[in-house]
Parts: sequence; C-alpha cells; structure tokens
Amino acid sequence: LEKILAEVGRYRTRYVTVTGGEPLAQKYCLDLLSALADRGYSVSLETSGALDISQVDARVSKILDIKTPGSGESAKHLWANLAYLTPQDEIKFVLCSEADYVWARQMLAEHRLDALCPVLFSPTHGELEPRTLAEWILRDQLPVRMQLQLHKQIWGVAPGH
Repeated sequence: LEKILAEVGRYRTRYVTVTGGEPLAQKYCLDLLSALADRGYSVSLETSGALDISQVDARVSKILDIKTPGSGESAKHLWANLAYLTPQDEIKFVLCSEADYVWARQMLAEHRLDALCPVLFSPTHGELEPRTLAEWILRDQLPVRMQLQLHKQIWGVAPGH
C-alpha cells in the first residue's frame, strides 16, 4: 500500500482513478481507496458492477459500468449496487452496437438511472462510430452524456493504459 501511495505521490495530481480489470477483486482495494482519500486526493473508482460496492468509502466517486449484452458480461451485473449510488457517482454503458444502444436505452428508462446520478454512453473503440452514437442520443433526446474511451484514443488498445 505504501509503495502505491508513494508512486501516486510522484505525479503531484489531485485526482486519482482506480481502475483496470476489476479493482474490487483486489484484496486491499477498499484500503487503498480510503488511504488515497485520507491524503486529500479526489478519488474515483471504475468498477464493472459485478461486485458489491456497499463498502466503498463515501468520499470516493463510483463509476459503475453496466455491461451490455454485446460485452458478453451483462448477466454478471449486480443490480443491487444501484442502491449505493449517490449524485456524485456515475453510471457508464460501453456500447458495441445498435442492439446494445437499444438495450441501454431500455435499462435507462426501466431503472430511472438518470434520477440516481449522471449516465454516460460510450462507444466501444473500433466497433461503434462516435458520430453514430451521438446521432442516436440526439435523435432520442436521452438524458445522458456521451463519453469517448479517451485512454484508447491516446494510447490505443495496449494493456496497462
């Protein structure tokens, strides 16, 4: 834990995002999140939504993925996590296709997700054109923000970015 905190400290940033695979699957993730918040960082957690988020430090902003059918992981989503979201959190759908978009639009309405916190729709890099997704969102007047997978725009699909 101290090595990670020292490495983060080298960058002199106020913002830290804990992500990559599924951070909550790591034994000491909750300790890391709290330690970062204790040191005054603005901390966010990007999680797949498949593991319980109820014990995440309240100072941490949660970015909860809702996996779409196109991801092959939608059955793993833990819908009970919605009860632990606050207005400081975000819900994110990464969309692979028009079928995913239609499904996400249905989940948005069915669960009234935009009443919980901001909702993001993101096109899967290399699979769904950003312009196409933007046109669908505008056409349907959805209460969502569009987000690009910026790390993939900058570093490509190389692991570790």
